[in-house]
Amino acid sequence: MAPRISWEGVFPAVTTQFHDDLSLDIDATAKVMDNLIRDGVSGLIVCGSVGENTSLERREKIAIMETAKSVAAGRVPVLCGIAEFTTAFAVETAKEAARIGIDGIMVMPALVYSSKPHETAQHFRTVATATDLPVMLYNNPPIYKNDVTPDILVSLADVETVVCFKDSSGDTRRFIDTRNMVGDRFVLFAGLDDVIVESVAMGAVGWVSGMSNAFPREGETLFRLAKAGRFKEAMPLYEWFMPLLHLDARPDLVQCIKLCEHIMGRGTALTRPPRLALLPHEAAEVQAMMAKALANRPKLPDVGLKVAA
Repeated sequence: MAPRISWEGVFPAVTTQFHDDLSLDIDATAKVMDNLIRDGVSGLIVCGSVGENTSLERREKIAIMETAKSVAAGRVPVLCGIAEFTTAFAVETAKEAARIGIDGIMVMPALVYSSKPHETAQHFRTVATATDLPVMLYNNPPIYKNDVTPDILVSLADVETVVCFKDSSGDTRRFIDTRNMVGDRFVLFAGLDDVIVESVAMGAVGWVSGMSNAFPREGETLFRLAKAGRFKEAMPLYEWFMPLLHLDARPDLVQCIKLCEHIMGRGTALTRPPRLALLPHEAAEVQAMMAKALANRPKLPDVGLKVAA
């Protein structure tokens, strides 16, 4: 029987926080998680691309999962990204997630190796059949070079634990192609910030968001407006947000998002090598974007967002 899930809304790809010596700052990471939940997001993704998964040791990933489980305390679903070099390593991480009690896993294609379509499908199948956790498959061809096409996704329709598909290709037509091929078999999530309204219009019911780390209320409000078809109200917010949302599509998206998060007082801008700090002119450009955005920060329409006092 397929796992039952209720994943919808904005799931920020939570940043991982580090001390000045670049060791894991688990307390600061916990604070980031709690603040996002208190600001009304619908779920959390830990150890994703923005969480610098590939720069973390296994023990650190386990510590982050355990912390997320404790911090969320059932308030929102928590998924853990699985980005490993081999299928066997991915299975091991999935088993750790199940042991800890994480609500689901977001599985990326095997990294480094540019796999053929049937190899990508087999990687996903092996990981998904090794766990009872609900699985979100993650497609991000601009970054990871392996493209999870609708054909590959459809070939996995018989795997009951595969329940969700996150697409960061930027090609929103794929949501329609997938539905035309397998109906509502998969829950569809948008994974690229600067096509979120279009993705929702095409059937996405959730958004794994980068920039919602810095602006969680704006992100959740934008998503809910789009989901409700309130596009007249959504468009001014989308237009205000768009310069920042474009940052999510850059190769240095993690540095950009963490700098924005730091400006908002929600975390530090530190990233682990090979990710280095933005060059001075790049940082100045992001800072200027943020200054303009904050000077014109819009009043948010009411979408029933519940935030902590």
